Formats: sequence, C-alpha cells, structure tokens
Amino acid sequence: MPFNILLFGITRDIVGRPQWQPSLAGPLTVADLRAHLYAQYPALASLRSLAVAVNNEYAEETQLLAEGDEIALIPPVSGG
Repeated sequence: MPFNILLFGITRDIVGRPQWQPSLAGPLTVADLRAHLYAQYPALASLRSLAVAVNNEYAEETQLLAEGDEIALIPPVSGG
C-alpha cells in the first residue's frame, strides 16, 4: 500500500528528506505505521511527542489507513 508521508522540522532531519513514499503491506493503522517508522528511524521514537495527521486531520492510533492517504508527521514545536 503506497503512502505519501510529509515530514516537518526534526522529522525531516531524522529521515533526511521532506517527504517519503513507502509501500507497506496493509491493512495498517496509525499505530502500525508509527511502529514501522520507529523501527526504521529509531530517533523518531525519542521525540517527546509526534502527532500524526491523515488527509489534513489529526489521527487516532486506531485509525485505519487507506491506499493513497497523505500522512504528515508533526513534531513538537517550541517558540514564543
């Protein structure tokens, strides 16, 4: 199942590119995708928070992913 994953901030630095199109066997939930990402890029697991959006909406861990979904990894932000 192909996905388009958009990477922002520190996630872009960790993965080394602004977007990534992995093809993973499905069906997958957001939690399954997160586990795959953490296995491939362990530094992602060390972030204090990492939100996942699917098709421009924040997603729950149990949300099923569909082929062609656009996924964004949203790292913690700071500033004032």
